[in-house]
Amino acid sequence: MAEDLIGERRPLAGFLDADGVRASVDALRDAFAVAPGVRVLHTFAAKAASLVPVLRLLAGLGMGCEVASPGELRLAVEAGFAPSRIVLDSPAKTRDELRLALALGVAVNADSLGELRRIEELHSPGSASVLGLRVNPQVGGGAIGAMSTATVTSKFGVALHDPGARERVVHAFAERPWLTRLHAHVGSQGCSLELIAAGIAETYRLAEEINERLGTRRVTGIDIGGGLPVNFADDEARPAFSDYVAALRTAVPGLFDGRYDLVTEFGRSLLAKNGFIGARVEYTKDAGGRRIALTHAGAQVATRTVLMPDAWPLRIGAFDAEGSPRTGPPMVQDVAGPCCFAGDVVAHARELPELREGDFVTLYDTGAYYFSTPWAYNSLPRPAVYGFAGKAGRLRFATVRDAQSLDSVAAESGLNHVNALTGLHAEA
Repeated sequence: MAEDLIGERRPLAGFLDADGVRASVDALRDAFAVAPGVRVLHTFAAKAASLVPVLRLLAGLGMGCEVASPGELRLAVEAGFAPSRIVLDSPAKTRDELRLALALGVAVNADSLGELRRIEELHSPGSASVLGLRVNPQVGGGAIGAMSTATVTSKFGVALHDPGARERVVHAFAERPWLTRLHAHVGSQGCSLELIAAGIAETYRLAEEINERLGTRRVTGIDIGGGLPVNFADDEARPAFSDYVAALRTAVPGLFDGRYDLVTEFGRSLLAKNGFIGARVEYTKDAGGRRIALTHAGAQVATRTVLMPDAWPLRIGAFDAEGSPRTGPPMVQDVAGPCCFAGDVVAHARELPELREGDFVTLYDTGAYYFSTPWAYNSLPRPAVYGFAGKAGRLRFATVRDAQSLDSVAAESGLNHVNALTGLHAEA
Protein backbone atom coordinates (compact mmCIF):
# COMPACT_ATOMS: atom_id res chain seq x y z
CA MET A 1 0.00 0.00 0.00
CA ALA A 2 1.57 3.26 -1.12
CA GLU A 3 2.68 5.22 1.98
CA ASP A 4 2.17 8.55 0.24
CA LEU A 5 -1.53 7.80 -0.32
CA ILE A 6 -2.52 6.13 2.95
CA GLY A 7 -0.58 5.47 6.13
CA GLU A 8 -0.05 6.78 9.65
CA ARG A 9 -0.21 10.44 8.59
CA ARG A 10 -3.04 9.82 6.11
CA PRO A 11 -5.14 7.12 7.77
CA LEU A 12 -8.20 7.23 5.50
CA ALA A 13 -8.74 7.48 1.73
CA GLY A 14 -11.16 6.55 -1.02
CA PHE A 15 -10.08 4.79 -4.21
CA LEU A 16 -11.85 4.59 -7.58
CA ASP A 17 -11.05 2.26 -10.48
CA ALA A 18 -11.21 4.36 -13.67
CA ASP A 19 -10.95 1.30 -15.93
CA GLY A 20 -13.80 -0.32 -14.02
CA VAL A 21 -15.98 2.75 -14.52
CA ARG A 22 -15.32 2.61 -18.26
CA ALA A 23 -16.28 -1.06 -18.33
CA SER A 24 -19.53 -0.36 -16.45
CA VAL A 25 -20.51 2.35 -18.92
CA ASP A 26 -19.78 -0.03 -21.81
CA ALA A 27 -21.96 -2.71 -20.18
CA LEU A 28 -24.83 -0.22 -19.84
CA ARG A 29 -24.61 0.84 -23.47
CA ASP A 30 -24.32 -2.75 -24.70
CA ALA A 31 -27.42 -3.75 -22.75
CA PHE A 32 -29.58 -1.11 -24.41
CA ALA A 33 -28.06 -1.74 -27.85
CA VAL A 34 -30.45 -4.68 -28.26
CA ALA A 35 -32.93 -2.08 -29.51
CA PRO A 36 -30.84 -0.13 -32.05
CA GLY A 37 -33.76 1.98 -33.25
CA VAL A 38 -34.28 3.59 -29.83
CA ARG A 39 -32.55 6.84 -28.96
CA VAL A 40 -31.29 6.63 -25.37
CA LEU A 41 -29.64 9.31 -23.26
CA HIS A 42 -27.81 7.58 -20.44
CA THR A 43 -27.29 10.03 -17.58
CA PHE A 44 -25.30 9.49 -14.41
CA ALA A 45 -26.98 10.37 -11.11
CA ALA A 46 -24.54 12.97 -9.76
CA LYS A 47 -25.55 12.32 -6.15
CA ALA A 48 -23.91 8.89 -6.37
CA ALA A 49 -20.44 10.44 -6.78
CA SER A 50 -20.51 14.22 -6.75
CA LEU A 51 -16.82 14.67 -7.58
CA VAL A 52 -15.95 16.81 -10.59
CA PRO A 53 -13.16 14.52 -11.91
CA VAL A 54 -15.53 11.55 -11.77
CA LEU A 55 -18.19 13.52 -13.62
CA ARG A 56 -15.62 14.67 -16.17
CA LEU A 57 -14.61 11.05 -16.81
CA LEU A 58 -18.24 10.13 -17.41
CA ALA A 59 -18.84 13.16 -19.63
CA GLY A 60 -15.86 12.11 -21.71
CA LEU A 61 -17.41 8.66 -22.08
CA GLY A 62 -20.51 10.24 -23.62
CA MET A 63 -22.76 10.05 -20.58
CA GLY A 64 -25.25 12.71 -19.59
CA CYS A 65 -25.83 13.83 -15.99
CA GLU A 66 -28.87 13.78 -13.72
CA VAL A 67 -28.76 16.46 -11.04
CA ALA A 68 -31.00 17.13 -8.06
CA SER A 69 -29.78 20.43 -6.60
CA PRO A 70 -28.17 23.74 -7.60
CA GLY A 71 -24.85 22.38 -6.33
CA GLU A 72 -25.04 19.27 -8.50
CA LEU A 73 -26.02 21.38 -11.50
CA ARG A 74 -22.96 23.56 -10.95
CA LEU A 75 -20.73 20.48 -10.69
CA ALA A 76 -22.18 19.02 -13.89
CA VAL A 77 -21.55 22.23 -15.82
CA GLU A 78 -18.01 22.49 -14.43
CA ALA A 79 -17.38 18.87 -15.43
CA GLY A 80 -18.20 19.69 -19.04
CA PHE A 81 -21.63 18.17 -19.61
CA ALA A 82 -23.54 20.00 -22.34
CA PRO A 83 -26.78 21.46 -20.94
CA SER A 84 -28.75 19.37 -23.44
CA ARG A 85 -27.36 16.26 -21.71
CA ILE A 86 -28.26 17.36 -18.16
CA VAL A 87 -31.57 16.46 -16.48
CA LEU A 88 -32.76 18.28 -13.35
CA ASP A 89 -34.87 16.28 -10.89
CA SER A 90 -35.82 17.11 -7.30
CA PRO A 91 -39.05 17.58 -5.34
CA ALA A 92 -38.30 21.12 -4.11
CA LYS A 93 -36.87 23.29 -6.89
CA THR A 94 -36.87 27.03 -6.20
CA ARG A 95 -37.85 29.63 -8.78
CA ASP A 96 -34.21 30.70 -9.07
CA GLU A 97 -33.16 27.09 -9.67
CA LEU A 98 -35.80 26.72 -12.38
CA ARG A 99 -34.88 30.03 -14.01
CA LEU A 100 -31.26 28.96 -14.29
CA ALA A 101 -32.11 25.53 -15.68
CA LEU A 102 -34.46 26.99 -18.28
CA ALA A 103 -31.92 29.64 -19.27
CA LEU A 104 -29.22 27.02 -19.71
CA GLY A 105 -31.45 24.67 -21.67
CA VAL A 106 -31.26 21.87 -19.10
CA ALA A 107 -34.06 19.28 -19.20
CA VAL A 108 -36.39 19.58 -16.22
CA ASN A 109 -38.77 17.02 -14.76
CA ALA A 110 -41.45 18.73 -12.69
CA ASP A 111 -42.16 16.76 -9.53
CA SER A 112 -45.72 17.96 -9.02
CA LEU A 113 -48.56 19.76 -10.74
CA GLY A 114 -47.78 22.77 -8.56
CA GLU A 115 -44.23 22.84 -9.86
CA LEU A 116 -45.56 22.49 -13.39
CA ARG A 117 -47.57 25.69 -12.87
CA ARG A 118 -44.43 27.40 -11.60
CA ILE A 119 -42.50 26.32 -14.70
CA GLU A 120 -45.34 27.69 -16.82
CA GLU A 121 -44.83 31.11 -15.22
CA LEU A 122 -41.09 31.05 -16.01
CA HIS A 123 -41.01 29.19 -19.31
CA SER A 124 -40.40 31.07 -22.53
CA PRO A 125 -40.87 29.65 -26.05
CA GLY A 126 -37.18 30.20 -26.76
CA SER A 127 -35.97 27.82 -24.04
CA ALA A 128 -34.21 24.70 -25.30
CA SER A 129 -35.17 22.73 -22.18
CA VAL A 130 -37.04 19.47 -22.60
CA LEU A 131 -39.79 19.50 -19.99
CA GLY A 132 -41.37 16.53 -18.32
CA LEU A 133 -43.54 15.50 -15.39
CA ARG A 134 -42.64 12.88 -12.80
CA VAL A 135 -45.37 10.46 -11.87
CA ASN A 136 -45.50 7.95 -9.04
CA PRO A 137 -46.87 4.69 -10.46
CA GLN A 138 -47.58 3.51 -6.89
CA VAL A 139 -46.55 -0.08 -7.59
CA GLY A 140 -45.23 -0.60 -4.06
CA GLY A 141 -41.99 -0.71 -2.12
CA GLY A 142 -38.97 -2.95 -2.03
CA ALA A 143 -36.98 -4.45 0.83
CA ILE A 144 -35.64 -1.07 2.01
CA GLY A 145 -38.46 1.38 2.63
CA ALA A 146 -36.20 4.44 2.56
CA MET A 147 -35.06 3.53 -0.97
CA SER A 148 -38.56 2.89 -2.36
CA THR A 149 -40.03 5.84 -4.25
CA ALA A 150 -43.19 4.30 -5.74
CA THR A 151 -45.10 3.60 -2.53
CA VAL A 152 -48.62 4.90 -2.01
CA THR A 153 -47.45 7.88 0.06
CA SER A 154 -44.08 8.58 -1.56
CA LYS A 155 -43.04 12.23 -1.59
CA PHE A 156 -41.99 11.96 -5.24
CA GLY A 157 -44.08 12.61 -8.35
CA VAL A 158 -47.80 12.82 -9.00
CA ALA A 159 -49.49 9.88 -7.26
CA LEU A 160 -50.99 8.26 -10.33
CA HIS A 161 -53.67 6.12 -8.63
CA ASP A 162 -55.00 8.77 -6.28
CA PRO A 163 -58.58 9.78 -7.17
CA GLY A 164 -58.61 12.09 -10.18
CA ALA A 165 -54.83 12.23 -10.50
CA ARG A 166 -54.57 10.46 -13.84
CA GLU A 167 -57.15 12.78 -15.38
CA ARG A 168 -55.30 15.82 -14.04
CA VAL A 169 -52.06 14.58 -15.62
CA VAL A 170 -53.73 14.10 -19.00
CA HIS A 171 -55.23 17.58 -18.70
CA ALA A 172 -51.82 19.05 -17.85
CA PHE A 173 -50.37 17.69 -21.08
CA ALA A 174 -53.41 18.86 -23.06
CA GLU A 175 -52.93 22.42 -21.81
CA ARG A 176 -49.14 22.57 -22.35
CA PRO A 177 -47.82 21.66 -25.79
CA TRP A 178 -44.26 22.15 -24.49
CA LEU A 179 -44.67 19.31 -22.00
CA THR A 180 -43.30 16.26 -23.82
CA ARG A 181 -41.76 13.81 -21.33
CA LEU A 182 -42.92 11.51 -18.55
CA HIS A 183 -40.57 10.48 -15.75
CA ALA A 184 -40.74 7.67 -13.21
CA HIS A 185 -38.28 6.16 -10.75
CA VAL A 186 -39.47 3.24 -8.65
CA GLY A 187 -36.51 3.01 -6.28
CA SER A 188 -33.09 1.44 -6.12
CA GLN A 189 -31.43 -0.83 -3.59
CA GLY A 190 -33.89 -3.43 -2.36
CA CYS A 191 -36.21 -3.08 -5.36
CA SER A 192 -36.54 -6.11 -7.62
CA LEU A 193 -36.23 -5.84 -11.40
CA GLU A 194 -39.84 -6.94 -11.68
CA LEU A 195 -41.02 -4.12 -9.41
CA ILE A 196 -38.98 -1.53 -11.30
CA ALA A 197 -40.26 -2.83 -14.64
CA ALA A 198 -43.85 -2.74 -13.38
CA GLY A 199 -43.48 0.96 -12.57
CA ILE A 200 -42.06 1.73 -16.01
CA ALA A 201 -44.87 -0.24 -17.62
CA GLU A 202 -47.42 1.89 -15.77
CA THR A 203 -45.68 5.03 -17.02
CA TYR A 204 -45.58 3.72 -20.58
CA ARG A 205 -49.31 3.00 -20.50
CA LEU A 206 -49.92 6.55 -19.32
CA ALA A 207 -47.86 7.92 -22.23
CA GLU A 208 -49.93 5.84 -24.65
CA GLU A 209 -53.16 7.10 -23.08
CA ILE A 210 -52.10 10.75 -23.25
CA ASN A 211 -51.13 10.49 -26.90
CA GLU A 212 -54.30 8.60 -27.84
CA ARG A 213 -56.61 11.01 -26.03
CA LEU A 214 -54.89 14.09 -27.43
CA GLY A 215 -54.74 12.64 -30.92
CA THR A 216 -51.07 13.52 -31.30
CA ARG A 217 -47.65 12.35 -30.13
CA ARG A 218 -47.47 14.81 -27.26
CA VAL A 219 -45.34 12.50 -25.10
CA THR A 220 -42.22 11.81 -27.13
CA GLY A 221 -39.85 10.69 -24.36
CA ILE A 222 -39.90 8.62 -21.19
CA ASP A 223 -37.31 9.04 -18.45
CA ILE A 224 -37.18 5.59 -16.83
CA GLY A 225 -34.90 6.64 -13.98
CA GLY A 226 -32.23 4.31 -12.64
CA GLY A 227 -32.41 1.99 -9.67
CA LEU A 228 -30.53 -1.14 -10.69
CA PRO A 229 -29.68 -2.73 -7.31
CA VAL A 230 -26.11 -3.67 -6.43
CA ASN A 231 -24.88 -6.99 -5.05
CA PHE A 232 -22.85 -6.26 -1.91
CA ALA A 233 -22.30 -9.93 -1.03
CA ASP A 234 -19.37 -10.72 -3.35
CA ASP A 235 -17.38 -9.44 -6.34
CA GLU A 236 -19.95 -10.30 -9.00
CA ALA A 237 -21.84 -7.40 -10.58
CA ARG A 238 -25.40 -8.68 -10.47
CA PRO A 239 -28.03 -8.11 -11.60
CA ALA A 240 -26.46 -6.98 -14.87
CA PHE A 241 -27.77 -4.13 -17.00
CA SER A 242 -28.71 -6.78 -19.56
CA ASP A 243 -30.92 -8.44 -16.92
CA TYR A 244 -32.66 -5.12 -16.36
CA VAL A 245 -33.28 -4.60 -20.08
CA ALA A 246 -34.62 -8.16 -20.37
CA ALA A 247 -37.08 -7.46 -17.54
CA LEU A 248 -38.22 -4.27 -19.26
CA ARG A 249 -38.69 -5.99 -22.61
CA THR A 250 -40.84 -8.63 -20.94
CA ALA A 251 -42.98 -6.16 -18.97
CA VAL A 252 -43.28 -3.40 -21.57
CA PRO A 253 -42.04 -4.44 -25.04
CA GLY A 254 -43.46 -1.32 -26.69
CA LEU A 255 -40.89 0.76 -24.84
CA PHE A 256 -38.27 -0.39 -27.33
CA ASP A 257 -40.14 0.03 -30.62
CA GLY A 258 -38.57 3.41 -31.33
CA ARG A 259 -41.58 5.65 -30.75
CA TYR A 260 -40.21 7.08 -27.51
CA ASP A 261 -36.81 8.55 -26.71
CA LEU A 262 -35.53 7.10 -23.45
CA VAL A 263 -33.51 8.58 -20.59
CA THR A 264 -31.81 6.53 -17.88
CA GLU A 265 -30.42 7.81 -14.55
CA PHE A 266 -28.14 5.12 -13.14
CA GLY A 267 -25.73 5.96 -10.33
CA ARG A 268 -24.82 3.33 -7.73
CA SER A 269 -24.82 0.47 -10.24
CA LEU A 270 -22.20 2.22 -12.36
CA LEU A 271 -19.75 3.05 -9.59
CA ALA A 272 -20.30 1.03 -6.40
CA LYS A 273 -18.14 -1.94 -7.34
CA ASN A 274 -15.47 0.30 -8.83
CA GLY A 275 -14.42 1.88 -5.54
CA PHE A 276 -13.30 1.08 -2.03
CA ILE A 277 -12.31 2.82 1.20
CA GLY A 278 -8.97 2.14 2.86
CA ALA A 279 -8.54 2.89 6.57
CA ARG A 280 -5.77 2.37 9.10
CA VAL A 281 -6.41 0.44 12.29
CA GLU A 282 -5.45 2.90 15.00
CA TYR A 283 -6.08 0.67 18.02
CA THR A 284 -7.56 -2.67 18.99
CA LYS A 285 -9.25 -3.52 22.28
CA ASP A 286 -11.39 -6.19 23.87
CA ALA A 287 -14.79 -5.57 25.44
CA GLY A 288 -17.23 -8.18 26.71
CA GLY A 289 -15.27 -10.94 25.02
CA ARG A 290 -15.35 -9.17 21.64
CA ARG A 291 -12.32 -7.83 19.78
CA ILE A 292 -12.86 -4.31 18.42
CA ALA A 293 -10.67 -2.71 15.77
CA LEU A 294 -10.84 1.09 15.93
CA THR A 295 -10.32 2.56 12.46
CA HIS A 296 -10.75 5.90 10.73
CA ALA A 297 -13.66 4.70 8.56
CA GLY A 298 -16.97 5.23 10.30
CA ALA A 299 -20.26 7.01 9.91
CA GLN A 300 -18.63 10.03 8.29
CA VAL A 301 -17.86 7.98 5.14
CA ALA A 302 -20.18 4.98 5.59
CA THR A 303 -23.29 6.72 6.91
CA ARG A 304 -25.87 4.34 5.50
CA THR A 305 -24.03 1.24 6.68
CA VAL A 306 -23.62 2.58 10.22
CA LEU A 307 -27.20 3.81 10.57
CA MET A 308 -28.85 0.88 8.71
CA PRO A 309 -26.39 -2.02 9.06
CA ASP A 310 -28.84 -4.73 8.06
CA ALA A 311 -29.81 -2.93 4.86
CA TRP A 312 -26.30 -1.84 3.87
CA PRO A 313 -23.76 -4.48 4.99
CA LEU A 314 -20.29 -4.09 3.52
CA ARG A 315 -17.59 -6.65 2.85
CA ILE A 316 -14.41 -5.98 4.81
CA GLY A 317 -10.85 -6.83 3.78
CA ALA A 318 -7.98 -7.18 6.28
CA PHE A 319 -4.40 -6.21 5.38
CA ASP A 320 -1.18 -5.91 7.33
CA ALA A 321 0.88 -2.75 7.70
CA GLU A 322 2.67 -3.47 4.40
CA GLY A 323 -0.57 -3.86 2.48
CA SER A 324 -0.46 -7.64 2.16
CA PRO A 325 -3.59 -9.67 2.96
CA ARG A 326 -3.70 -10.44 6.67
CA THR A 327 -3.61 -14.19 7.29
CA GLY A 328 -4.31 -16.35 10.28
CA PRO A 329 -7.26 -18.09 11.92
CA PRO A 330 -10.51 -16.10 11.83
CA MET A 331 -11.51 -14.16 14.90
CA VAL A 332 -14.91 -12.58 15.58
CA GLN A 333 -14.33 -8.82 15.56
CA ASP A 334 -16.15 -5.52 15.27
CA VAL A 335 -14.72 -2.92 12.91
CA ALA A 336 -15.58 0.48 14.34
CA GLY A 337 -15.07 4.07 13.28
CA PRO A 338 -13.85 7.28 14.92
CA CYS A 339 -17.19 9.02 15.53
CA CYS A 340 -18.25 9.71 19.09
CA PHE A 341 -21.42 7.66 19.29
CA ALA A 342 -21.75 4.01 20.21
CA GLY A 343 -23.35 2.90 16.98
CA ASP A 344 -20.40 3.95 14.83
CA VAL A 345 -19.58 0.40 13.72
CA VAL A 346 -19.17 -0.53 10.05
CA ALA A 347 -19.02 -4.30 10.61
CA HIS A 348 -20.51 -6.24 13.52
CA ALA A 349 -19.13 -9.61 14.68
CA ARG A 350 -17.24 -10.38 11.48
CA GLU A 351 -14.90 -13.33 11.21
CA LEU A 352 -11.59 -11.83 10.05
CA PRO A 353 -7.92 -12.61 10.62
CA GLU A 354 -6.87 -10.89 13.83
CA LEU A 355 -6.45 -7.17 13.18
CA ARG A 356 -3.60 -5.32 14.86
CA GLU A 357 -2.59 -1.72 15.38
CA GLY A 358 -1.13 -0.36 12.14
CA ASP A 359 -3.05 -2.79 9.90
CA PHE A 360 -5.48 -1.61 7.25
CA VAL A 361 -9.06 -2.51 6.44
CA THR A 362 -10.87 -2.02 3.17
CA LEU A 363 -14.58 -1.34 2.80
CA TYR A 364 -15.49 -2.80 -0.59
CA ASP A 365 -18.18 -1.69 -3.05
CA THR A 366 -18.10 1.90 -1.79
CA GLY A 367 -17.51 3.69 -5.10
CA ALA A 368 -20.92 5.38 -4.84
CA TYR A 369 -22.51 7.29 -1.94
CA TYR A 370 -19.66 6.66 0.52
CA PHE A 371 -16.35 8.56 0.36
CA SER A 372 -17.72 10.94 -2.28
CA THR A 373 -20.40 12.37 0.01
CA PRO A 374 -19.02 12.37 3.58
CA TRP A 375 -20.86 13.51 6.68
CA ALA A 376 -19.16 16.24 8.72
CA TYR A 377 -19.90 14.58 12.06
CA ASN A 378 -17.36 15.49 14.80
CA SER A 379 -15.86 17.97 12.31
CA LEU A 380 -13.91 15.09 10.82
CA PRO A 381 -12.13 16.25 7.64
CA ARG A 382 -13.13 14.85 4.28
CA PRO A 383 -10.73 12.12 3.14
CA ALA A 384 -8.64 12.26 0.01
CA VAL A 385 -9.92 10.34 -3.00
CA TYR A 386 -7.62 8.77 -5.59
CA GLY A 387 -8.35 7.27 -8.97
CA PHE A 388 -6.31 4.41 -10.34
CA ALA A 389 -5.95 2.43 -13.56
CA GLY A 390 -3.81 -0.42 -14.80
CA LYS A 391 -2.94 -3.87 -13.49
CA ALA A 392 -1.41 -5.05 -10.23
CA GLY A 393 2.19 -3.94 -10.02
CA ARG A 394 1.69 -1.32 -12.72
CA LEU A 395 -1.06 0.84 -11.26
CA ARG A 396 -1.16 4.56 -11.95
CA PHE A 397 -2.79 6.89 -9.43
CA ALA A 398 -4.24 10.40 -9.70
CA THR A 399 -5.72 12.70 -7.05
CA VAL A 400 -9.47 13.12 -7.44
CA ARG A 401 -9.99 15.18 -4.27
CA ASP A 402 -7.43 16.43 -1.77
CA ALA A 403 -7.87 15.59 1.88
CA GLN A 404 -9.61 18.43 3.67
CA SER A 405 -7.33 20.59 5.79
CA LEU A 406 -8.15 21.64 9.34
CA ASP A 407 -8.02 25.24 8.11
CA SER A 408 -10.87 24.39 5.75
CA VAL A 409 -12.81 22.68 8.56
CA ALA A 410 -12.48 25.81 10.69
CA ALA A 411 -13.48 28.09 7.81
CA GLU A 412 -16.59 26.05 7.07
CA SER A 413 -17.47 26.25 10.76
CA GLY A 414 -17.71 30.06 10.69
CA LEU A 415 -14.16 31.09 11.57
CA ASN A 416 -14.50 34.31 9.59
CA HIS A 417 -17.44 35.25 11.82
CA VAL A 418 -15.89 34.17 15.10
CA ASN A 419 -17.22 37.19 17.04
CA ALA A 420 -20.65 37.25 15.43
CA LEU A 421 -22.53 36.23 18.58
CA THR A 422 -20.41 37.70 21.36
CA GLY A 423 -21.58 41.23 20.58
CA LEU A 424 -25.14 40.28 19.70
CA HIS A 425 -27.69 41.12 22.40
CA ALA A 426 -31.05 42.76 22.78
CA GLU A 427 -31.09 46.53 22.86
CA ALA A 428 -31.91 48.05 26.22
